[in-house]
Amino acid sequence: MSTSQELREKLLQSDEEFRSLFDRHHELDERLHELASKSYLADTEQLEEVTLKKRKLQLKDRMEDILRRYQAPDAVASASA
Repeated sequence: MSTSQELREKLLQSDEEFRSLFDRHHELDERLHELASKSYLADTEQLEEVTLKKRKLQLKDRMEDILRRYQAPDAVASASA
């Protein structure tokens, strides 16, 4: 039985969609850190920050969906054992 972290690592190597989502999530995270380091955000930057946070959550939700899809067979196999 694999842990979530092991499954995540496996998917990063084997699932193109998961890897793409992960990479995009990381890019958004870096941009959010850049914005957070500023002492003042212009109106456009504030809007960008809100938009990036929403998009980042969408990406995380999609990655979690993929993780659950791969974990489901393990859960079924464990229950029937």
